[in-house]
Amino acid sequence: MKKNTEDIAARIEQLRNTIDEHNRRYYIDNQPVISDFEFDILINELQTLEKKYPGFKSDTSPTVRVGSDLSSSGAQNEFSQKLHKYPMLSLSNTYDKEELIAFNERVVKIAGVDVEYVCELKIDGSAISLTYHKGELKDAVTRGDGEKGDIVTENILSTRSVPRFLKGYGYPDEFEIRGEIFMPWSAFDRLNKSREENEEQLFANPRNAAAGSLKLLDSTLVKERGLEAILYHYISDENRFSNHSEALEAAKSWGLPVSGYTKICKSIEEVFNFLDLWDIERKKLPYPTDGVVIKVNNLQLQSKLGYTAKSPRWATAYKFKAERALTKLVSIDYQVGRTGAITPVANLEPVLLSGTIVKRASLHNLDQIELLDIHMNDYVYVEKGGEIIPKITGVELSKRDITSQKPLFPESCPDCGTTLTRDESEARHYCPNFISCPTQLKASLLHFCSRKAMNILAGDATIEQLYNKGFVRNISDFYKLTTEELLQLDGWKERSAERFLKSISDSVSAPFHKVLFSLGIRHVGETTAKSLASHFETIDNLANASKDELLQVDDVGAKLAESICGYFAGDASKKIILELKEAGLQFSQQRIAANTKSELLLNKIIVISGNFSVSRDEIKKLIEEHSGKNSGSVSSKTSFLLAGEEPGPSKIQKAKSLGIKILNEEEFMKLIENN
Repeated sequence: MKKNTEDIAARIEQLRNTIDEHNRRYYIDNQPVISDFEFDILINELQTLEKKYPGFKSDTSPTVRVGSDLSSSGAQNEFSQKLHKYPMLSLSNTYDKEELIAFNERVVKIAGVDVEYVCELKIDGSAISLTYHKGELKDAVTRGDGEKGDIVTENILSTRSVPRFLKGYGYPDEFEIRGEIFMPWSAFDRLNKSREENEEQLFANPRNAAAGSLKLLDSTLVKERGLEAILYHYISDENRFSNHSEALEAAKSWGLPVSGYTKICKSIEEVFNFLDLWDIERKKLPYPTDGVVIKVNNLQLQSKLGYTAKSPRWATAYKFKAERALTKLVSIDYQVGRTGAITPVANLEPVLLSGTIVKRASLHNLDQIELLDIHMNDYVYVEKGGEIIPKITGVELSKRDITSQKPLFPESCPDCGTTLTRDESEARHYCPNFISCPTQLKASLLHFCSRKAMNILAGDATIEQLYNKGFVRNISDFYKLTTEELLQLDGWKERSAERFLKSISDSVSAPFHKVLFSLGIRHVGETTAKSLASHFETIDNLANASKDELLQVDDVGAKLAESICGYFAGDASKKIILELKEAGLQFSQQRIAANTKSELLLNKIIVISGNFSVSRDEIKKLIEEHSGKNSGSVSSKTSFLLAGEEPGPSKIQKAKSLGIKILNEEEFMKLIENN
């Protein structure tokens, strides 16, 4: 018996640790490694054990806690936090209609009569709570840990669907309304395509993309992400509605985004009809949904049913199972990317999944292969992440050949034979030979010519020919090309050569940030290139910057700083930049005099934190108009910290420890006005 008890205790502890790890990956890292279904199996097992063996119950168990998405204290992207007036709980969920019947029986037993439900599509996004005061959005707060969340008001206002001001009439002086911030499929595909081109880690699904976007410091970047909102839960101290459905109709009349796909169901049978309908129709929606939420419509009955520690008793979620297929792993290819990143790609026996034939699926990196415990010739489960991107989610161990071996990750580049490297802080292996590795070279040439970079009229076929002929072996060679050389390419005539050379000539006028992006420095995307160009102003300043100086720039972390330092330390990079300078490319930031009102803050580095009477973007604009520079983190180089209401405590503490001056909004405005 003792041994059995010890085994149970060990299993409970293992489950709690495993679930906590998956919660971290889901809420904080925004990179889940298992499906919702697999996660829910773990939760259900833990709940069953804790119920059967109450002696092992714990207040810190993930079965009684809401997963937390709070920004970690001291992080560069830290947000101010706020306590929820009403706890923001999660929903219980099920994949089983029998459990819905049991849910209905419990509700009816307490109600004493048949119960009316409201069925709503469960949007797969990031939970948000909005508070409106006298018709204006006061604040927007993430779920956080259920008790408190991050204030992301400016980011929410950058979405096109959340209004700053309500319309109509009849709304209370103050109320709260909750819902989901989500990313439509089109925006998700666009974002991941861009990240793939820049060899940045892809978002696993739209929910993670939405959650990650909400934590960006720059609300203009959030706006570019194309987030939208659907709201579904009205809360107020004023008891003016009898039913949940009435509250939703009122919210809609005030201009708030409410789902058009809801239904009042007068029986559990009508609920089932709604579920069956949307298990099919959801695949036609332009945004992600993973189930249906079933809520008691009568608000008085909701109050009577109450809450558990983690979820309301008057609502539950029915989740659709992700479509998956079982197929055989045939082989694994190892592809070389533009920055030398090695990506393993699984070749599969063709299998039909969500209406398309799937033959290949990315395995991302060695860590993912090991996490899945993949062996050669395994039978693997394939799902479409968000119904779009094929991914391997598990292995059918019962079909594994006992003689099968784990795949051998290559030690050298499959393209050029150079020994691969792997930084301890990264999951990927890299080929360091960016000078002469053919795949990297051709990919870097194509990147340089892309529309978002130098906008030179060259596609894959042109790059392939130029490389094979030996005419272009680095990006500076484009500016040495002649008409005679181009006419040696297959299918080229005078006119096409002329147009190509003109696009090269036109590229010389591209602004500094585009040139910087076009260099193809690992981890430097479009946004980061703009930040670096704005901060350092010239390529020489950037090339001579120390790691600590680079860390003063928004969007620059330790890994990126090391990558930039490593790039500019190389002799080959120095030679290429020198040749590009000689070709006339722009390697300095051009100040726009019209936008500059004064030089009051010239050479001043300012960090802002907290909430202001105007938006943070307007504050940043004021700083720039007076020649100051914005920074996201406090350091010895900071001129002063501009602190609004509820500033980040770590920034205040660091500013005080370094003896950096702290100004409030009033003091800052007086400084500007007296100029």
